[in-house]
Amino acid sequence: MCLEFYIAIGVLFFFLLLFIVLFTVFLRKYRSLVRTVQRLQKSKFVLDHLPQLETPVVTPPVEDEEQFPPQTPVQTTSTVRLSSKRLLKGLQQEPRFTKSDLNLLQLIKAGKEGVFYQARMSRGTCKGHSMFTCKISKEGVRPKHVDMEICIMRKLVHHKNILQLLDWNTSEQPNILIMEYVSYGTLRTFLQTNRVNLSGNPELQSLLTIASYHIALAMQHLRSKMIVHCDLALRNIMVSKFPWEVKLAEFGLARDLTRMASRRRSRWKNPQRRVPLRWYPPEYFKNNYYSFKGDVWAFGIVLWEMQTFGTLPYPNLETSEEVVFHIYMGHKNTNPEGCRPEILHIMRDCWQEPYTLRPSFKDIVCMLENIMEDDADYVDVESPQSLVKDQAEYHEAKGLRASVVFEEEPYS
Repeated sequence: MCLEFYIAIGVLFFFLLLFIVLFTVFLRKYRSLVRTVQRLQKSKFVLDHLPQLETPVVTPPVEDEEQFPPQTPVQTTSTVRLSSKRLLKGLQQEPRFTKSDLNLLQLIKAGKEGVFYQARMSRGTCKGHSMFTCKISKEGVRPKHVDMEICIMRKLVHHKNILQLLDWNTSEQPNILIMEYVSYGTLRTFLQTNRVNLSGNPELQSLLTIASYHIALAMQHLRSKMIVHCDLALRNIMVSKFPWEVKLAEFGLARDLTRMASRRRSRWKNPQRRVPLRWYPPEYFKNNYYSFKGDVWAFGIVLWEMQTFGTLPYPNLETSEEVVFHIYMGHKNTNPEGCRPEILHIMRDCWQEPYTLRPSFKDIVCMLENIMEDDADYVDVESPQSLVKDQAEYHEAKGLRASVVFEEEPYS
């Protein structure tokens, strides 16, 4: 009887100790999360409204973005800054065009830092291109950020899955970048506009796999150049010919790590820069850390967006605090309906924690190649006419859709 009593007391103390340990761990995590949210709020990280999606209207809506907290792990040393100044100085040139020379035809997308249009020159061409995509910077964008974007785009030249820079004018406001022409705007808008046709296509999963493969090729190229994109999302993928010609764009947040002395221990020089919360990995909110594996996490979100025809990630969460808490606690997006198992497997691999377990883009490219090789039939989509009869019909449908419902595309 006495032995049983001591055993019961021992078991009771064991469970009491276990409860205390678990409660302590939970309390530490909770306090850490509270500090994270407070820091974001102090940095004006949280917005009180939901911003709007890209829509083809005269006054474009703004893709709302979130700010980098003060302790984002990037800063250059004085030596690197001098090198950067010499490099940026080389970008100065006599402007070959001004805004008055541009004929803006169609809004593609709008963001905090700039607006993308399909355009042409009112006279002549731009390096032989009669039609092109132009990005017009908004008021308040610092010239050095535009110069950095130009440097990165010049470093990434000659890749079929990256939107190529043709020319620029940074000698006057607003700053203007001219890039190669794309027929169908962003991949997000393309999928949303053509959802009915695509949903009924028996080759849909093959089409999305091919598009995913080309996006992965672009990201693999960035990795080879030591560039972190930091804003990989469906809205920043342009469509020239679906699914064979999709191109990575928008390098306003991108960072060239070959010009940075530290990737982890120092701070972001400009705390006013903004980032898209719903595409960012847990380590960013826990440790202010974003690496190549952060882009891998975002690629998993892009796969999820494609499978859901451009649905906003974590659609049931409305506020920035909810998004941060959800990601911080390790929650993921739900499995998309109808997604092929192979793509779902890659998606989940991209969201592994810790981030060191995530595959590289070289691995992802190999996995997607294997999926396409295993497909019984190869999809011949040399032109998108099977999905969209012509560009006029596409833009007409896009405009009609925008006039009926006003979209929202928050960065929170």
